[in-house]
Amino acid sequence: MESKEWQAPGSLSPSSLGAFTACPLAFRFSYVQRLPEPPSAPASKGTLVHRALERLHDRPPSERTLEIALADLGLAASELAAHPEFAGLGLTDEEWDGFVVEAETLVRRYFDLEDPTRVNPIGLEIKLEAKLDKVTLRGIIDRLELDDEGELVVTDYKTGNTPSERWEQKSLAGVHLYAVLCEQNFGRRPSRVQLLYLSKPEAIVAYPTDSTVRGVEMKSGAVMDAVRRACRSDDFRPRPSALCNFCSFQEFCPSFGGDPAIAHAVLHERARDAAGQPPLPMATV
Repeated sequence: MESKEWQAPGSLSPSSLGAFTACPLAFRFSYVQRLPEPPSAPASKGTLVHRALERLHDRPPSERTLEIALADLGLAASELAAHPEFAGLGLTDEEWDGFVVEAETLVRRYFDLEDPTRVNPIGLEIKLEAKLDKVTLRGIIDRLELDDEGELVVTDYKTGNTPSERWEQKSLAGVHLYAVLCEQNFGRRPSRVQLLYLSKPEAIVAYPTDSTVRGVEMKSGAVMDAVRRACRSDDFRPRPSALCNFCSFQEFCPSFGGDPAIAHAVLHERARDAAGQPPLPMATV
């Protein structure tokens, strides 16, 4: 059978860079075919906490108290409850209450990491894009701020588990990409980039340099070249690892006896069923 040539994505983000490095086949499903995935409770919880903290930092410093942060979490929960990402979780009222309580724990732990009244945000949830030699990079910065010396600081909230030492540098790679985006868009390199892990809680901080900026440019360009080659030759090989346990596409992976060719039809049909839409008419041959 002749291999298919795919249309390569027009840009890469921290998540898509990591996805291709971790498993090219999963990358194809998510970022090339853009197949629908079922909502994930951990990811949705992250969305809820991010929205609550965005609300909090949009307030004057004097209003950034724990009490108001929890009120903002309640407002965010009401705002997002009907969104497909949350409604699709299929939670009962009791389960939804437990879900919000878990998010509340993360918001409380945020206050163990920093005093929000001392933060000087100049942008929240900022979408940025930059065209480099070989690749267009894009990303959303959770929080861009000025420190006491007037230097830029990039902050990224994380609601998952704190990475081990082995994975820490991989986690920071995405934030270094945000430093490149800032430099390209604002003409200024952040003095530091930080990941605030709310589950532990713990802060992981890095300081961008000429070397880290060059590293991001070289790696992202190399990954984009590899993506384009894979799209031209339809060569997206699975890369089994512990991450397979969390993959939405495992049933279509050859490493688990699946067939990638049927993923599109099966997942789109499931998405239509979940939305209560009638099945697509059978194609005529």
